[in-house]
Amino acid sequence: MSNTKKRLALLAAAVMMTASVLTGCQGSIDDNATVITVGEEKVPMRVANFFARYQQAMAESQYSAYFGEDFWGMSITSDGDTLEADTKKSILEDLKELYVLEDHMGDYGIEITAEEEAKIEETAKAFVENNDADDKEAVSGDEETVARVLELVTIQEKMRREMIADVDTEVSDEEAAQKSMQYVFFTFTKSAEDGTTSTMTDEEKAELKKTAEEFLVGAKAAEDFAAYAEEQGYTATTKTFDAEATSPSEELIQAADTLKEGEFTDIVEVETGYYAAKLLSEFDREATDAKKETIVSERQNARYKELLKEFVESAEITVNNKEWEKISFTKQRVSAKQPETENTENSGE
Repeated sequence: MSNTKKRLALLAAAVMMTASVLTGCQGSIDDNATVITVGEEKVPMRVANFFARYQQAMAESQYSAYFGEDFWGMSITSDGDTLEADTKKSILEDLKELYVLEDHMGDYGIEITAEEEAKIEETAKAFVENNDADDKEAVSGDEETVARVLELVTIQEKMRREMIADVDTEVSDEEAAQKSMQYVFFTFTKSAEDGTTSTMTDEEKAELKKTAEEFLVGAKAAEDFAAYAEEQGYTATTKTFDAEATSPSEELIQAADTLKEGEFTDIVEVETGYYAAKLLSEFDREATDAKKETIVSERQNARYKELLKEFVESAEITVNNKEWEKISFTKQRVSAKQPETENTENSGE
């Protein structure tokens, strides 16, 4: 999981953490031990533990339903790293960056406002009130620590806004231009009555191609591609694209990109089946505007990462791996759930 995905805006943190009850069992963590040193700033284990446990709780709710209780031990990288190891690497980098960004607040004239400070204090108190003593101890969730984490992520959000402020947000129609098409896919995969699937033989593929060609002839004569497809028992998919797109297949994109509005591709063969498509528009306004937003976002992310990398590389950072290793997602499970309320009769739960 990427660093940016785990950033928490103050508002998001306020909603999620106020509503969360975290459960677990305390290990041998010394809350006052130093886990990271960034310049002159010493990061205590209580901050690292709470920051890590909060993200663990979010991951528990996301992954456990799909991968079972032992998902933290899954190997997910070519080097054999487990999900736990990979997640902890990401969290550790996040922590370094949060403190490095705090060091550069003065460069951008960033300050925590009185209103933001009040919101942080309110959220921290709400967290403390909504969690049992044992749970708070397990995640180092005392009021001061929660407030400190919220302060750091608030600074991060404010810093990011300033760091990307000079990014060019002008994108021309030509740069973002998107076309649109509709297509039908004829798959080589066939299903048996028992639910199993297999790949068609060469003879079956040849028959399928004839079917696709017959469909294309009918589609060219029809007024509405999607309606005709439905009449024939197929589903037409609408896709916006440009020449750089690769989905649903590069071959289809290349074929459709050469068309004029209203024209059809020939039958496009790929490894998994055949495509037949019609170009709906050589310039899709809505998709083009959406692409502009994507391009601006990519520019902003690139600028932010570039500056952040410079900040981190110029900082003196040391990690106490012995302490960091004490945070274990497999030995201490942490979950997030909604607190009970008085009005639960109509909740549907």
